[in-house]
Amino acid sequence: MAPSVVLVTGVSRFLGGHLAARLAANPDIDRVLGVDTVPPPRDLLRRMGRAEFVRADIRNPLIAKVISGAGVDTVVHASVSANPASSGGRTAMKEMNVIGTMQLLAACQKAPSVRRVVLKSTTAVYGASSRDPALFDEAMMPKEMSSGGYAKDAAEIEGYLRGFGRRRPDVSVTVLRFSNFIGPRIDTVLTRYFALPVVPTVLGYDARVQLLHEEDALAVLERAATEELPGVFNVSADGVLLLSQAIRRAGRVPLPVPSLAVGPVSRVLRSARLVDFSPEQMRFLNFGRVVETRRLRDEFGFTPRWTTVQAFDDYVRGRALRPLLGPEQVAWLERGVLAAARTLR
Repeated sequence: MAPSVVLVTGVSRFLGGHLAARLAANPDIDRVLGVDTVPPPRDLLRRMGRAEFVRADIRNPLIAKVISGAGVDTVVHASVSANPASSGGRTAMKEMNVIGTMQLLAACQKAPSVRRVVLKSTTAVYGASSRDPALFDEAMMPKEMSSGGYAKDAAEIEGYLRGFGRRRPDVSVTVLRFSNFIGPRIDTVLTRYFALPVVPTVLGYDARVQLLHEEDALAVLERAATEELPGVFNVSADGVLLLSQAIRRAGRVPLPVPSLAVGPVSRVLRSARLVDFSPEQMRFLNFGRVVETRRLRDEFGFTPRWTTVQAFDDYVRGRALRPLLGPEQVAWLERGVLAAARTLR
């Protein structure tokens, strides 16, 4: 059954704003409220149509008045941030992620109208280490717990949501653990990383990368908001790419960096405002992460339209990424490397 009044957090960003637009286009939904601390960009605000933007900070208890006053029955929490730079630093990011979620859930707990809560979480809760299994399923725990950052925030948030579910068993709770997003329009650390002319990698490692197209992510969020599908679901496309394969498909030039130099290189990229790498993102580029998606297909009833490879290629086409080196230059470099290797024999 379609909800009557939906509240979406994080509407100034791609996923939250476009989800609000999709829900507003559904005639079965009476009202859509989009909440954020700053207004969405003008073009996104126009796309949101009849969705109402509410400028509010979910860290403030006043969010309870918004929920109760509007009679919200469905809450989609899509504002959990992975990027400290866009959040005003790591401290502000943690406050918005963790304290904001606590206040939002407290407001939902007090509102008798709330019947459904959907959380945009992340597969980063599984961590990334050399001891990881080939596939993570929803029941598994990380081999190494993250000491900070986005992954720790997400794990804490999921814990708070489980507590909320115990206190309000009448509310349907859905947790969507998304893999890394990719696509022609969405802006993430990974989309900026693969757009670098020279892409730094960790010497001796070639991570397995599993991705999800931005349109599939929106479709999953929309389905979770409009249907009662409680549970925890890994959300990712089929197939994987090795990091080296992805870099080649983007036409970029890899730059293998020794492990000891990874920190200084990431600080240079951060200071140049090219890519804001966190330690957990660097571990992901070391070891990668792949998840099992059987529950997504069998219980949630969704099969991604794009595979990992197709999603990545659509990103490359949409961003009009052109190879920095043509076939002739690559062949010339290969000949040079082979000639150098022969002289060392």
